[in-house]
Parts: sequence; structure tokens; C-alpha cells
Amino acid sequence: MSSDLSDAAETAVEQCLRVAPEESVVVVTDDKRERIGEALYEAASAVTDDATILRYPPADQHGTEPPAPVAAAMAESDAFLAPTTKSLSHTRARGSACDAGARGATLPGITEPVFTTGLDADYAAIDAACDDVLAQVVDADEVRVTSPAGTDIAFGIGDREWLADTGMVHEPGDFSNLPAGEVFVAPETATGTYVVDGTMMPHGLLGEGRELTFEVEDGLVTSVSDDAVREELETAAESVGDAAYNLAELGIGTNVGVDELVGSVLLDEKAGGTVHVAIGDNAGIGGETDAPVHLDGILRNPTVYADGEEIELPSA
Repeated sequence: MSSDLSDAAETAVEQCLRVAPEESVVVVTDDKRERIGEALYEAASAVTDDATILRYPPADQHGTEPPAPVAAAMAESDAFLAPTTKSLSHTRARGSACDAGARGATLPGITEPVFTTGLDADYAAIDAACDDVLAQVVDADEVRVTSPAGTDIAFGIGDREWLADTGMVHEPGDFSNLPAGEVFVAPETATGTYVVDGTMMPHGLLGEGRELTFEVEDGLVTSVSDDAVREELETAAESVGDAAYNLAELGIGTNVGVDELVGSVLLDEKAGGTVHVAIGDNAGIGGETDAPVHLDGILRNPTVYADGEEIELPSA
């Protein structure tokens, strides 16, 4: 095991989850992320005698439920870590585990470079940046985002709660992505245009002049300029209809240690001073839409207004 992997795993276990010797830890991984899973298992085993690692074949799509024994183990643990190829963040298994009192972190699509880079961070500074952004947006009825690439979209927040992904997962039921650093909400509605000029699956990092344009009306995406993204949404819509086109999330990156986009949604959506917008499922983040898809797109150089007042965004 490389020392970089070991160091990053130690940060996750000891700083982010603050695992105690008497606690049970479950590491959930798959065949493609086994080295990261093993690093986390070894770090957990150095703290507690009650560490378990579970591995299964990679899912085909983000949000696919894990096997039932994996879901049960997550719910019965004190703490869980899930480095997987496809995201478990928006699954019922993850939500049920937290409802049962487990605290945990998912690391969807994690790669070894992103793992070592994203966890080489000052999580106290990220926590402070989250608090600062939350204070500026928490009472807003409407948040508007513009960008040089052509974004101009307004989000109606309604009664939805803003959440912070700080990476500090210390209390029962707490949950975070790792690497961490964002403030986000599942808006009640949205109307306008947003232009992704950063990172978006299935493309990764978009080259200069390669923007993806999305039209949104009354909380639903009505037009997608990109064939590959459109096809992914159409496939999801075959089973859930309009829910696949739900404008699911507005997020603001607060990881001041990430100073450039690398093509990993997991890391890039956390970059300080970026905004990301997601389509599809938001049942796990305070929304009401169940869908087998959650597609994040990252916007560079946004300006964000809370009830008409420009807010100050964190920067690396």
C-alpha cells in the first residue's frame, strides 16, 4: 500500500469520521476500487478491532442500490466508508443507514489521484467556508446564478433546507461525500438556462469552447444540448418519466484546497468558487424526487445572488 493512500485513508478515518476504538466500521467497495477500499480498511483496523470490508461488482449506474447484505451491514455499523465506482450517496441504503444512526461518507467514482489530492486538505478551513456560505444563503427565497458562459437561472428555495458537506462526520446520522466541501440545496423549483463549462459525466473535463447548455422551466429540464447526457436522461425516463428531468440540486463549492478542475465530478464540484447543478434524484438531500440518475454539471466563474444580493464565494 502506497504511503499516499495510507495517509489519505488515515485522514478519512481519524479526522473526517473520528472513529473511536470501541466503534464498528464497515468499508463498502467494489472490484474497481479495491485498493482504496483496502487502504481505508487498514486505517480503520488500526483504530478499532471491529472493522469489516465488503466488496461487490461495480454497478452500472449512479444511485443503484447495493446488495441487501451490504445495505444491512451499513445500517448496523457505527460508521461506514463507501469508495465505489458508482455513487451510493443517493441510495435508500445510504439514507436508511444514516436514519439508523450510522454516520458515514461515500466516495463515488473515486480514483487514487483524487483520493490522495482531495484528502490532503485542511478540513477545519473547509468547515469554516461552509459556515460562511450558509450564512449568506440560508434565509434567501430565491437564488440566482449567472456566468460568463451564458448561465442565467433562478432557483426557488421554498421550504427546502440548505445542507453543508463539510467532511466532518462526527455525530450519529451525519453524512458527507469525501473529498468534501460544498453547500447545497434541493430547490423547490427553477427556471432559466445553465451552461456547464467545467466537468460533467459522461465527458469528464470539458475542453475550451465545449459547453453543455440546459434549459429549465418550472423545475424540469426541457432542453439538453448534448446527445450523451440527453440519452442518459431518456433512459432514466423510461422507468420514472419526468422525474428523470427534475432540477435536483444547486451546490456551491467550498473546498479552498482545490484550485483547478481535474475531470472528476466528485472533486471538481467541491472546488471553491464553483457552482454545480444536478438533474434527477434528490430524495436523499431534502427533495421529493426518486430517480435512478443524478447528473452534476460544474460551472466556472459563477456569480451567485441571494434575494438580489451578490454573495461572496470562497476561493482557493
